[in-house]
Amino acid sequence: MNPLAIVGAFVITLSFLSYGIGSISLVRFNIVGRIVVAFLSMGVILDIIAITLMILGSKGSPFTLHGFLGATAFIVMLVDAIWSWKMYIANGRDCKARKNHIIYTKAAYGFWVVAYLTGSLIVIWR
Repeated sequence: MNPLAIVGAFVITLSFLSYGIGSISLVRFNIVGRIVVAFLSMGVILDIIAITLMILGSKGSPFTLHGFLGATAFIVMLVDAIWSWKMYIANGRDCKARKNHIIYTKAAYGFWVVAYLTGSLIVIWR
């Protein structure tokens, strides 16, 4: 496996953990606060880095089923982070999360888990 792809796989795991901490905190405590937006943002930034590294380190085309799932999961994740930032800025620190935002965050995290697991399975089966 290409060293860039290996580093990308490591960074994607850090993104998975960061975004997971932010998402689970938002859902568990129903609050969009400093910690939530920080972890969601870090998850997005790390995901951008990981996607770039994995594309550069991959021999194949990024236009695969996993590439589509990953890109879609990233967009869903980015929308969640932007939505959280908008709520945080508009309503002040530690604002109460709305029910539709909590549902979206759960769905976004679940979709991200599916994309992460499909990528992991692809690496294992190669």
